[in-house]
Amino acid sequence: MPSSPLHSIRIVLVEPAGALNVGSAARVMANMGLSRLVLVNPQCDFLGEEACRMAVHAKPILERAIAVTTLPDALIDCTRAIATTARDRALNTEMELPEVALPWLLSSESAAAAPAALIFGPEDRGLSNEELNYAQRFVRIPSDASYASLNLAQAIAVCCYELSRAAIPRQTPRHWQAQATGESATLQDLEGFYRHLETVLLKIGYLYPHTADSRMEKFRRFFLRAAPTPQELAMLRGILRQMEWASGPTHSSIAPVADSMPPETPPSV
Repeated sequence: MPSSPLHSIRIVLVEPAGALNVGSAARVMANMGLSRLVLVNPQCDFLGEEACRMAVHAKPILERAIAVTTLPDALIDCTRAIATTARDRALNTEMELPEVALPWLLSSESAAAAPAALIFGPEDRGLSNEELNYAQRFVRIPSDASYASLNLAQAIAVCCYELSRAAIPRQTPRHWQAQATGESATLQDLEGFYRHLETVLLKIGYLYPHTADSRMEKFRRFFLRAAPTPQELAMLRGILRQMEWASGPTHSSIAPVADSMPPETPPSV
């Protein structure tokens, strides 16, 4: 089986000062399927007791982590790099949301040909303008203006989550899949069913004219979520016809035939 595109992404930490943050970063990387950690001039013992305690079962990521001297060293062979920042900068490139920019690192061409990098700055200052120059795109995690700066490990967790979600095909709930494949009833047929349903519910006294509209809105939302197939809608229309027959003031001993879905035993008179 081909490896996950996440395996080609380097999480690059520039001058991390807190061993706890590095350990936490390793743990969340393991949680989200990332495994390549690069540390630029680390200011802490990333293999020490504190880091390993926070990494828990992700200690192997710390053990495989690469320490380099400069940011360019961390980006060797990379063709794409995104940097994170919480501050406005005098840059020509706009800040982007994580969910918008990060999938770019996972493009098939990038993943197959060369590694890509997601860069985080030091805890106390973030990335400098010079360091930002090594990235092609910039990500800012939305946060409250009164306290915009996230803890390093928290920022890494948010971005790793978005990368993980981007790498996994988003599954559509089954009832919406039915609509996408053309298996669900047409909206025109649903409208006919709604009119039929309202008529029957008024007849049997479940609905009253002055509240019928609001109640029918709830039924509409319900059946739109359910996305019935044409066969299921025919069955429901058959039930409505049977209710009309059973609730009529007079009726014959022969029950009407529901749309290809008759009841197993016709009601007796």
